Amino acid sequence: MKDARLGEFEEIILLLVGILEDQAYTLKIAEEFKTQTGKSVSIGATHSTLDRLCKKGFLTSKLGEPTAVRGGRRKRIYTISASGERALIASKELRTSLWNQFPALSKLSLLA
Repeated sequence: MKDARLGEFEEIILLLVGILEDQAYTLKIAEEFKTQTGKSVSIGATHSTLDRLCKKGFLTSKLGEPTAVRGGRRKRIYTISASGERALIASKELRTSLWNQFPALSKLSLLA
């Protein structure tokens, strides 16, 4: 059985693929990571994570059309698979459950 768990970085990358939809290619994902988190990430780390998520079955990819801007090269576009969606839902449910069980946070949220 494939490892259905997501690390935090993997979870964020999967979410960014969903946010970017048909613009979910490595460079754009890395740029969006910086925009959303305020932290830089290397193209290599982004690419290796995308590859790992594909191997886990959470993403699929296809080559886009060649563009003149890229000198005729094509972008690899990523899409979340059904198992990737299930993994994201499971991750969200676990985190929500844990946050809801944190008594000190419940008291703090009443003050906000």
